[in-house]
Amino acid sequence: MPARAGRAGGRLVEGRGKLGWCWWAAEEGIASVGSRGRPACTNRGWCTFGCPQGSLSTADLTYWPGALENGVDLRTNARVREIVIGQDGRALGARYYDRDGVIREARAAVTVVACGGLGTPRLLLLSASPAHPDGLANSSGLVGKNLMVHVQSFASGLFDEPVDGWNGTWGGTVSTRQFYETDPARDYVRGFIMSGCRGWSPLNLALQIAPWGSGHHKAFDERINHEVSVYMCGEDLPEASNRVELDWSQLDDFGIPGVLPHPQLNE
Repeated sequence: MPARAGRAGGRLVEGRGKLGWCWWAAEEGIASVGSRGRPACTNRGWCTFGCPQGSLSTADLTYWPGALENGVDLRTNARVREIVIGQDGRALGARYYDRDGVIREARAAVTVVACGGLGTPRLLLLSASPAHPDGLANSSGLVGKNLMVHVQSFASGLFDEPVDGWNGTWGGTVSTRQFYETDPARDYVRGFIMSGCRGWSPLNLALQIAPWGSGHHKAFDERINHEVSVYMCGEDLPEASNRVELDWSQLDDFGIPGVLPHPQLNE
């Protein structure tokens, strides 16, 4: 069952109802009731800092315990250099540097490359060989091309009355996809979602808006427990000009290049 929306979520429901927007309880990977030895969320809002009691469904709690119990060999401090390919052209495993800088190999019946939108093309491009001069799985020349990112932003609303921003999960209360589909009138292909969040934690809020000095407490008191935030996430379409390349000007301790995204993220 979803986590409770709380007073902050109630204000969002009220506002979206007046606007005629659709809404529903936000999907969250948080145990709202006790399950499989993990306790239910106590709504203390520690989600972004790491749940102190294990109610937040992070991979170390949900996937790794079962994987280790079933015989998975987890090798930490391993920096993969390339995918190892057999004479038949199939992947045999990975070649990596261990914590001491010694090159080792991990062999498996199935090799999965799951390094995200930047790390996956980086590793495939690093895995060049005589049989794959432009990088592994890159006969089309499209590895690293058509990089898709999400346009994201936050907006915060300030309320006169307290909204109990400290009480509940942080990451979503109620969501809407009112503007999810393409609308030609907006001159924007695809759309975006909006998910309401409780107010910022005291530390994050202080770092964002409270100046150091005599005005610190006044600015802080005006906003703490009076803010409701809305997270917006827009779609991005694939374009060949958006790409990832190996950055040979930036090498790690083992001489492995980093990645250079185009357009650069700070442009």
